Amino acid sequence: MEMKQKDLCAILIKRIGDILQKNGNNEIKKTGLTFAQMAVLMALCEAHDKKLSLKELEKILRAAQSGTARIVMKLEDKGFVESFGDPSDKRIKYVRITPLGEQCCDDARPSMDACERNLLSSLTEEERLLFAAMLKKIIKNLE
Repeated sequence: MEMKQKDLCAILIKRIGDILQKNGNNEIKKTGLTFAQMAVLMALCEAHDKKLSLKELEKILRAAQSGTARIVMKLEDKGFVESFGDPSDKRIKYVRITPLGEQCCDDARPSMDACERNLLSSLTEEERLLFAAMLKKIIKNLE
């Protein structure tokens, strides 16, 4: 059976992503940050030693080095992160979150949790677990 364009999973997932990004950007706007900048801060908050290499951030953001470097530079200007070179390999640049950046993440968590609850509110707990597992499986297949 052929699916109508409006019912294609890829289109539905894109719509969900667009809605989440719009809502997320509206919430994040209060902090003066962009969605990508907040994604960097959250990744750093969750990282071991609260630091990641620029290369690791590029992979997380799925962005080019120049775009990632610009995001880091803007966060650095605002005092949310600090960057530094690897003493043993000058080609490697690390980014570490500052206490101000950590506070920003802590302040954003309740809003992010509310967004997640809203996203999954029509699903049962079993459906939520299955949905997350299916999304991870799809992502792994596509990467």
